[in-house]
Amino acid sequence: MKRAFKFRFYPTDAQAAELSRTFGCVRLVYNMALQARSQAWTTRQERVDYNATSAMLTRWKRTEELAFLSEVSCVPLQQALRHLQGAFANFWAKRAKYPTFKSKKRSRGSAEYTTSAFRYRDGRLTLAKMARPLDIVWSRPLPEGRSPSTVTVSRDAAGRWFVSLLCDDRPSMPAPVHAAVGVDVGITSLVTLSTGERITNPRHEHRDRERLARAQRELSRKARGSANREKARIKVARVHARIADRRRDFLHKLTTRLVRENQTVVIEDLTVRNMLGNHTLARAISDASWSELRTMLEYKTRWYGRDLVTVDRWFPSSKLCSACGILRARMPLNVREWTCDCGAVHDRDVNAAKNVLAAGLAAAACGDGVVRREAHVVRVEVKGHHRCPVAAGQLKLRAA
Repeated sequence: MKRAFKFRFYPTDAQAAELSRTFGCVRLVYNMALQARSQAWTTRQERVDYNATSAMLTRWKRTEELAFLSEVSCVPLQQALRHLQGAFANFWAKRAKYPTFKSKKRSRGSAEYTTSAFRYRDGRLTLAKMARPLDIVWSRPLPEGRSPSTVTVSRDAAGRWFVSLLCDDRPSMPAPVHAAVGVDVGITSLVTLSTGERITNPRHEHRDRERLARAQRELSRKARGSANREKARIKVARVHARIADRRRDFLHKLTTRLVRENQTVVIEDLTVRNMLGNHTLARAISDASWSELRTMLEYKTRWYGRDLVTVDRWFPSSKLCSACGILRARMPLNVREWTCDCGAVHDRDVNAAKNVLAAGLAAAACGDGVVRREAHVVRVEVKGHHRCPVAAGQLKLRAA
């Protein structure tokens, strides 16, 4: 499989200037090709593909006003056209919105180099149009005997430079285990496991909120277009980068541990975007970063040969007694502990995690990766027959 290894590097002044020019040319070519394709469709109902835009790029380089495009490597420019083609393919397949223009005001930038535009030898990476290799901080080694097939250079809003190397790799498979765990996400406890373990939410944005507010106030006082405003903007970006880095590091450690210790991980299929409409909890939900947690679990389970099962968002995990299966009619958010009619005392989050695990195992046994709303065993139990006998046995539901 393909894996990307990302490292930070520190360019010289000449390298930074060359990369900045390349980023600008990549943005310009992307925008011009997008404008040409949009205009062709609007005026002539004609679809322009990658080959046509590549021919346009050749003509643009021969003009006097765009001759500077020949001063940078041609590979990142061609890759920008391929990325635009991919954006249109996603739009036509209804996987994404219509492509948008890249803003010149954004301080970020990136450029992608294929094998013909870089040299990698003995741990030294040299890009096209550069005499010296990049000063990369090798925080971890590349897979032994592997060379990168694609190199992507990027600069974030805080002015930091990164290089991502795409290599063929197969992660070492961890020892097989037979454990399974249900995961219930929250705000106070970021994750509650079906084993009863709670992992406290670090609240990285909340911890740096005062520092961020101070930096944003200083930015608001600076005149637009001034050098002092640019310095203040970088300070704000560095605070955001610090928050994002710490959050990402914590989630990586958490998800790696869950995947290594369990063969099956069961989570809820939450619609985080809709939940952000609650303005009272939106900031806390964003800080928890549930979407990134799920994304990490998805690709790490593929890497290590584990199973990830998602339970439908409508499954009543909090209102269902994990001991006897009785379903309560209501369960307000302020109720953190409750006692069932059978005498079982439940912690809301632990009980939800246990129910999520049971539903996920039932779905996996029936050959379905997702427990959907129409397959709720509560609905089937009342009718007296089951679509999935294993689900009925695992969930132990009955009409309350």
